[in-house]
Amino acid sequence: MNLVTGATGHIGNVLVRELLASGQSVRALVRPGKLPPALAGLDVEIVPGDVLDRASLEGAIHGVNRFYHLAARISLANGPDLETERVNLEGTHNVIAAMCKLGNARLVYASSVYALRKPANDFRIDETQPFDVLDCLGAYDRSKAGASLAVQRAVAGGLDAVIVCPSAVTGPYDFHNSEAGRAIRLYMQPGLKFTVKGAYDFIDVRDAANGFILAAENGRRGETYILSGDRLTVQEMAQTIWQAAHTWHANLEVPLWLAYWVAWLMPLYARLTGSTPIFTRYSLDAIGSNSYFSHAKATRELGFQPRPASQAITDAVRWFQQGPAADFPIPSPMPKAAI
Repeated sequence: MNLVTGATGHIGNVLVRELLASGQSVRALVRPGKLPPALAGLDVEIVPGDVLDRASLEGAIHGVNRFYHLAARISLANGPDLETERVNLEGTHNVIAAMCKLGNARLVYASSVYALRKPANDFRIDETQPFDVLDCLGAYDRSKAGASLAVQRAVAGGLDAVIVCPSAVTGPYDFHNSEAGRAIRLYMQPGLKFTVKGAYDFIDVRDAANGFILAAENGRRGETYILSGDRLTVQEMAQTIWQAAHTWHANLEVPLWLAYWVAWLMPLYARLTGSTPIFTRYSLDAIGSNSYFSHAKATRELGFQPRPASQAITDAVRWFQQGPAADFPIPSPMPKAAI
């Protein structure tokens, strides 16, 4: 039996689909309420619970031999964010405690490439970089680094666990409008669009989900695996979206200093309008930081083979255009060379 937290999220619901497609049984820990659209129609056992409620975790874990912990709060705040740290840190500590009581089971923990220490920009980041709570862009990265260190300490105490670090995730089945999904939907709209210099590494959500399963099956106890895809500049990402969406657009690249000035005003604008900021200083820091990631270890040890990021973005556009009823293949693509 597989237990998945964060099963209604972008990676989470695709992981559930991938596990079901391979004939495995899945139990999803979901906060009490009506069935979320991301899991509608899937043959999955829904168990009400919350990672902040240790008793609900311990009740959901019986009979489980693989525990995928993906539940997390995502925040683009640069400064402190107590709720993000509480959910991501305390929730992971609760998962570890439940796992220790369970005994013979494997934990696959979803961390982030941005929780790793960031070397100079000309250095390709791999798993030799440690998790570092002091070298983080914001509260989300810091909480993920702290939780990853907690998992590593638990491994030293006997827990069977592997840590997986995806890069920026995009692709179909984005029911809750992920951060990448929000950007794609914005650029799908016709009209004048602004870009800045910078880049992200994008991975297809289907490849990320498959990477989690490969880590559960083939990963070495206590190891960390980066699941990255392709590095695209903001301009390349925008061009891919425009080509896929077939929408009219005009592009203006603004200086980074001006984007930072606007980002400083974004929280005030968001509060006044009741909206979510389109971008923040955190997101600008992210696209300006080192985004050269290597998935060579995951390819070598797990058999991980991601598809091109342009395909992931194109499929995300098609999914947003066609709606949740659209069907996209779950199986992974043909291999390509590791980087």
